[in-house]
Order: sequence, then structure tokens, then C-alpha cells
Amino acid sequence: MTTDTDVLVLGGAGVDTIVHVPGLPLPFADSYMIRPGIETRPGQSGDFAALGLTALGLRTHHLDMLGDDHEGDLVRALHHDRGIALTAIPQPAGTKRAVNLVGPDGRRLSLYDATRSQESDRLPETTVRELAAASRHAHVVITHPCAHALPLLREAGITLSTDLHDWDGVNPYHEPFALAADLVFLSTTALADPVRTMREIAERGRARIVVATAGAEGAYLLADDVLTHVPAVAPPAPVVDSNGAGDAFASAFLFGWLDGEDPRRCARYGAIAGAHACTVPSTRTDSIGRDELLARAAELDGAAVQVMSVSRSPVADVDSQSGRVQIT
Repeated sequence: MTTDTDVLVLGGAGVDTIVHVPGLPLPFADSYMIRPGIETRPGQSGDFAALGLTALGLRTHHLDMLGDDHEGDLVRALHHDRGIALTAIPQPAGTKRAVNLVGPDGRRLSLYDATRSQESDRLPETTVRELAAASRHAHVVITHPCAHALPLLREAGITLSTDLHDWDGVNPYHEPFALAADLVFLSTTALADPVRTMREIAERGRARIVVATAGAEGAYLLADDVLTHVPAVAPPAPVVDSNGAGDAFASAFLFGWLDGEDPRRCARYGAIAGAHACTVPSTRTDSIGRDELLARAAELDGAAVQVMSVSRSPVADVDSQSGRVQIT
């Protein structure tokens, strides 16, 4: 099949206001003097995914709803400047926005404006079908109304991926995404038992691969019913912000997967890209490029970084000292 697009990204277009705080959680006070200052920049989950994929040389098209407002103009300008195709459906409620509190260690707390969408919002079926027909793969962000586009994407016969972010494994909002995708990414942050949740996603849904990122502890990779612990990669510079690290991981993983790489190799790419993202200040939207990613992967290959595979087990924990998966 001839396609014009490697990856169609749905959802997650918006603007963040970045506030650097002295620590998280932020103790109550009447006021704080903030340095560096408060800045607003375009870029939320879908934007970061599209940026990461484009930087790695993949032809990318982004589809979402945007308001006729200043924030929407910022998002449109970002895509224009980076050469990313964008189809923007009018959003009467305005462009998605959030305030991100960023601590000195790079951790982030996001205050998401839930008023920038309406239950009746939909991505036009004709538009979704036309863009899907011209794409190899679709990466679906969990913002509304993307869940309603999942059946149309499945009908198009292309593969799907999604990022559930900090899903707790229970909230029903995330389930349509988790069960419809061929590749599922999520964070271990809110999971009581990451491995059990990963296996449930694979057993109940279509996922052939499930990846749970665990920050400095690396990531879990479940592929072909085999659990692998992927060690974290040392960042190439000081960590300043974790915002966008998960999107960078997913983009680099997809880069390898669409090129036919082994899932463990794809996860290595993801770890490299995620570590790089943590060194980018929150006020910027830079992504690792293809040449740098491959060069860094070659360095790690030369250093013979150990990846330990583990056979099927109902529960696994990561030892924070050794980085190994412990079966219990």
C-alpha cells in the first residue's frame, strides 16, 4: 500500500504555561518569587509525539481540534515552523491548555484545563478515514474526542499505538484506548502492580507489545509474552525537566518498530530519547534527531549494556540498586 504518511497522530495539541517552583509538592505561601520566569509555549502530548517522530525522519500528520485563539495560533505556528502537517478542526471551547509546575529536579505537576472540550466534540469521520487511508500507523493520544475515532482507525486496517500516561489500571476512561491499540505505552507511576496491569492489557485487548516506563528505574517491556527490564540510559546533560519524556520514548520506539527492529531494540531507542528529553528546558520543544539517536545506540551497544529478560511471572519488582527485575 502506498502511503503519504508514516504516522498519523490524533489528539494532544495544546499549550502549556511553565512555572518553575522551588519544590514539589509546593508548600503553601502567599507568594513566591519565580526564577526563571513564567513562560507559555506550544506543545502538549500529541505535539511532542509529532515533533519527535518528525525529528527522527518519519512523515507525520497531526489531527486535532484547535480554537480560534492565541493558543491555537501558537500550535499552528509550531507545526508550520517544524514542517509538520496539521489538520485543525475548529474547537469552539478553545485550544487545550495547562499550567505545569516544574521542580528543581525536573519533576512536573500538570494542572490541566478540563473546560477546553465538550462531550459532543468529534473528529469528522470523513477526515479520519481519509488521513488513515494515507497512513501506515496511527498514534492516538487519550484526549477527548479521540476514543470515538478508534473504530474508524481499526476499520482502516492500520496499526495503532497509544500512551495511557499515569493510568491507575482502573479508570474506565482509558480502557477503549488500552484495548484497541497494538502497542500500548504507560507509566508505572500510579500502578499498584505494573506487570499485572501490562498482562491484563495484552490478554484483554489487541496489544502485541506493552511498555511501562518507570523513570530512572528504566522500563518494562512485554512482547510475545516475555517480560524484559530495559535499564535507564544516563542523560547526556543535567536533567532539567521530565515533561515530554514519555512522548519522546514512544516516538523513538515507534521509529524502530516501523523499521522492523526487535522490540528490545525499540525500547533501547525509547530509553535514549526519553533521557535526552529530560535535558531539554521546559520552555523549549526540541527532540532528538535520527543521527544522534543511532549514534547513542551504537555507543551503548559497544558498552554492552545488559538487558535481562524474564520469563512469564504474575508479579515483578525492580530493585532500585541493581536495576534487576525481582520475581515474587
